[in-house]
Amino acid sequence: MKRRIWWALLIFCVPLGIWAQEEESAELFLEEYTDEFQNLFFEALKQKGIQNYDRATEKLLECKNLQPDNVVVDYELARAYFLDKKYNLAQGYAILALEIEPENYWYLEHFISILDKQGNTIDAFSDRIPLKNADLQENLAKVYFNKGKYREALRQLDNLPKTISTNRLRQRIEDSLQRRRITKTVIVDKSPVKEDPIEQYKKRIDGLISTSDFKTLQVVSKEAIETYPLQPYFQYGYGLALTKTNQKQKGIEILEGALDVIFDNNALKNSIYKALSETFASMGNDKKANEYANKIQSGS
Repeated sequence: MKRRIWWALLIFCVPLGIWAQEEESAELFLEEYTDEFQNLFFEALKQKGIQNYDRATEKLLECKNLQPDNVVVDYELARAYFLDKKYNLAQGYAILALEIEPENYWYLEHFISILDKQGNTIDAFSDRIPLKNADLQENLAKVYFNKGKYREALRQLDNLPKTISTNRLRQRIEDSLQRRRITKTVIVDKSPVKEDPIEQYKKRIDGLISTSDFKTLQVVSKEAIETYPLQPYFQYGYGLALTKTNQKQKGIEILEGALDVIFDNNALKNSIYKALSETFASMGNDKKANEYANKIQSGS
């Protein structure tokens, strides 16, 4: 008997603004998947959640044999291979996903992360990726901005027509560049100025997350929380580390608690929602996984 499910990954494929409108058609679409496919897919998410990337890709490849043109499977293969540091394989599946859905922000963001690891640029793939797609172009500017590549973001915006959305993004980029210029031109005395300890912790936590060093992340983020208990990013780092080191329930409590002290940081909220969704998926709790996945705001 076929069973009806909501994939956590569908949040990356359908913008939230039209989610309600497409709910009925999505239900019909998902009903076409066999129990075998669904079981393989959620097993892959579970294995990825516990960092068993070989097993995760094995299950995802079985999914692809059943559904060769499934873009979500391509995206998940790209993510799993990326986490396993197999960047060439990750790149290939990321391209497949973008060929099918070039307007998807998350597919593009992940592809740029893969290229960054390899020292490549997206222009080298113009024969495979529709770089003239208007949604892709605007999303690319957003990706560059969110990665702190402000000059690249502005150059990308120069190729786009002026809209409310692009004007707002341009203003945010210029504000960020201005803050960077002010920081660089501050006059300091001969003795070196110590960096803000909160920023030091943030940089260390960022680096540990990007390298998936979750054991060290647990130690550093816990130390940061003990010193700065009201910093939600430190709570996110600690909760994420716990979920990745077989302390899932405690990690969930920390992550959910962090949401209570975030007021205006959608990017951090999205990261926490994503971590909670993946953790619940790895525990086999599809209902909670989808609940948090549905809260992620596309492109913020």
